[in-house]
Amino acid sequence: MSETDIPEPVALRDRIANGAFLAIMGLARLLPYRRRIPAMGWLFAHVLGPLAGWRSRIRANLAMARPDLTESEVRQLLRAVPANAGRSLAEIYSGTEFTDRIHAADPLTGPGLPALEQAAQAGRPVILAVAHFGNYDAMRAALSGRGWPVGALYRPMNNEAFNRHYIPAMRAIAEPMFPRGRAGLAAMLRFLKGGGWMALGFDQFDDHGTELRFFGLPTRTVLTPAELALRYDALILPIAGVRQPDGLSFRVEVGEPVPHSDPRTMMQALNDDLERLVRAHMEQWFWVHRRWKRRR
Repeated sequence: MSETDIPEPVALRDRIANGAFLAIMGLARLLPYRRRIPAMGWLFAHVLGPLAGWRSRIRANLAMARPDLTESEVRQLLRAVPANAGRSLAEIYSGTEFTDRIHAADPLTGPGLPALEQAAQAGRPVILAVAHFGNYDAMRAALSGRGWPVGALYRPMNNEAFNRHYIPAMRAIAEPMFPRGRAGLAAMLRFLKGGGWMALGFDQFDDHGTELRFFGLPTRTVLTPAELALRYDALILPIAGVRQPDGLSFRVEVGEPVPHSDPRTMMQALNDDLERLVRAHMEQWFWVHRRWKRRR
């Protein structure tokens, strides 16, 4: 083993947090799938979310974006948003139990699906604009179930001990996956240039982004998805795994393709489409992000 193969030491705090998570997931996996997913949702809604301080962040974001909500509606979202996050994490760690359900359902639908099918036949590159909504991995599983492997760019977690099982769990759903950084970016661009499909997030504040609007408020938005679509003549459209009322199944909604114009106009169209989706399913967007913070 070379020096570069030796893993970095993990901080004690990270080891403790990772051990607690693995213990929770180990207990959850003792439950049948249909009980495991809601159980993890309950745990995040009532225990882990409050401990992490999520409720104050959700409340602050809702006060800015949806000041029209009643206190009762806000309190319901304080529980429902972490519950969706907990369900999603349990699904990722359920492996084939999760992906087999998605593949069997073939839940792809929406006005942009014919354009995706045409791109697959033509070998055209595709940029899939995705958000922290519903379950992001339901989309990847649905596409891979059609034989359309979709690449994803990811940022490794700060907790290295957590990465050692989280990244393999993500890879088991669909590949390829590219880590952020020079090497990962170069591999991603080669994949895209060769007709690959890339899922790229756009719903987090980007300190180097361009000021656009989301829920009528100014926020810095990354332009990269649109810029890559223009550079490689790629189809670009929004896609989201919308959790259904049973809490277990999904509708993977493929939105209308975004016409090529300029990056600002294209990304504003994606912001507007996401806002429409979030307003229809408020509990499914990750309201914990600091989406409207000021630029440093």
